[in-house]
Amino acid sequence: MNELETDAQKVLQMEAEAILDLIPRVDEHFDAAVDMILACEGRVIMTGMGKSGIIAHKISATLASTGTPSFYLHPAEGIHGDLGMVTADDVIIAMSNSGETGEVLNILPSIRRIGAKLIAMVGNTDSTLAKNADVVLNVGVKKEACPLGLAPTSSTTAALAFGDALAMALMGKHHFTSNQFAVFHPGGSLGRKLLLTVGDIMHGGSENPVVKGSATVTEALFIITDKGLGAVSVVDQNGIMIGLLTDGDIRRGLSKGVDFLKRPVTELMTKNPKFISQEKLAAQALHIMESHRPKPITVLPVVDEECHVIGLLHMTDLVRQGVV
Repeated sequence: MNELETDAQKVLQMEAEAILDLIPRVDEHFDAAVDMILACEGRVIMTGMGKSGIIAHKISATLASTGTPSFYLHPAEGIHGDLGMVTADDVIIAMSNSGETGEVLNILPSIRRIGAKLIAMVGNTDSTLAKNADVVLNVGVKKEACPLGLAPTSSTTAALAFGDALAMALMGKHHFTSNQFAVFHPGGSLGRKLLLTVGDIMHGGSENPVVKGSATVTEALFIITDKGLGAVSVVDQNGIMIGLLTDGDIRRGLSKGVDFLKRPVTELMTKNPKFISQEKLAAQALHIMESHRPKPITVLPVVDEECHVIGLLHMTDLVRQGVV
């Protein structure tokens, strides 16, 4: 192993140890910070200068994308008018390794006058910033990985990791789901799933279970069994939707005796069922299914502009495509 590789490994070792040293600091102060943010009726505003500001910006982005509304406030811009974005309902998380960064300290009087809560993420718990905070999170490190002990290295890594821990704790408390995450990330593979339309995944053509209103319940049952979607759309002579018959409707019909199997489906079907058009987003179909009352539904007929039935969408289709 050459000297370059040895030095690089030392840096990684020191930064890894700096993160591990933070584990015991997930304590009552961490809990207090989480509780303060959960009670916040405004937003979490991250601020910091220099390298700490860069880390603060990243933590703000992580919070915002995982269910905690947040933005970054540059402290130097804050004293020139941007403090107008801060309200009494907000929580400020100010980052400074020394806790004595001038630009950050300069906005403290205004933050206090506005009435926002203040969480300090510092490396020095005896600093001015820490003494003026409502909650103090100690993210100090024993030594920077920089051989000169000057460039922020271990300290910024530790602060970033602690910020991630805070964001993930809040994410869990918010019961944040993959669906919500996808809404905030419309790019990439998540975005492609989110932008799927009903027409992309519905059962159309020969896979679309349809019967006319004159068909018997028995005939409809055969089609339901053949297509395997648990339902059949009921249409008039022109293919216009007039109802929906599900296997649940048939099971409930058994209480009337087997004679009902010879009756027309119009006597047993659900009239005016929920439906959707093929150009709508699959996410919208999911919302319709999940928000149906008194209980969620599992199938949606798909119709065109004239209400001709052109397909059927099942909840399992949404699950298979990762929309759920």
